[in-house]
Amino acid sequence: MKKIPVFDLRGFGTGRRKLAEQAGRAYREFGFCGFINHGLPDAVVSDAYAVFRRFFALPEEVKLKYRSAVGGQRGYTPFGVEQARDQSVPDLKEFWHVGREMGEENPWPGILEPNQWPAEITGFRDKTCTLFRSLDELGNRVLQLIAMSLGIAPDWFEQRVNQGNSILRAIHYPPISDKATPAVRAARHEDINLITLLIGSNQEGLQVLSRGGAWIPVTSIPGTIIVNMGDMMKRLTNDVLPSTPHRVVNPPGSRSDESRYSIPFFMHPNPDFLIETLPECVSSERPNRYPDPIRSNDFLMQRLREIKLL
Repeated sequence: MKKIPVFDLRGFGTGRRKLAEQAGRAYREFGFCGFINHGLPDAVVSDAYAVFRRFFALPEEVKLKYRSAVGGQRGYTPFGVEQARDQSVPDLKEFWHVGREMGEENPWPGILEPNQWPAEITGFRDKTCTLFRSLDELGNRVLQLIAMSLGIAPDWFEQRVNQGNSILRAIHYPPISDKATPAVRAARHEDINLITLLIGSNQEGLQVLSRGGAWIPVTSIPGTIIVNMGDMMKRLTNDVLPSTPHRVVNPPGSRSDESRYSIPFFMHPNPDFLIETLPECVSSERPNRYPDPIRSNDFLMQRLREIKLL
């Protein structure tokens, strides 16, 4: 069975061109790949996991004080709300969203809403914002590799994501009490955004759908960041870079009695970014499949309605 390719980001310096070619090939085939030696400190990750675990352990009535009022984009979304497209039951998860901290100079105050911060958890804001900034920086490096693999300027994405509505999502999949439930922890779906950086769980469950129709298990190796393409990138590149379906299945036996945690970072373009097919991805053999451009925020709102968050 094939495995998701993993690359060493130490090659980002002198071997950047080769690394871009390798990652580009992997993304064309899988839509996913992993990176090691990415520079994200273990302490930053473990500190964020610690405060998120403490939050999810709070009583439900306390967590609900922070329920998101903006389509799940900030704060807490309770168990059984989000539902993947074309699914009849919600996913078995609850989650918390941290967005970009904008300050007073916010060109989109109605879109880039203020974050919520649970007063019950000491250090929550500091730990989560540190992780957000670290993943945002790492995401920009990966976007440079993607740009190079597409034949566009390495810094092409830089000014198009610098005020993006990116989201740090902490997910808690609680123990599964009903073993016969038709629901799964995360049903088959594709991500909405440009790219997703996943700080995964060592627990089994994440699976990626191969081109041949087989589900490939992905168990995160410690120190590896998994990065996958989202639907905005798929549309921007005229399907050159696929947004691959993936899911988190329920574990067998007694392992379903354990909680599972993961932290994906959904990297979005700026709200006014026009998702318009790159000319480099159009040819006589591959005509433009998306002739009608759409603003990234309009695309996001459309998809949030489809997954029951709006």
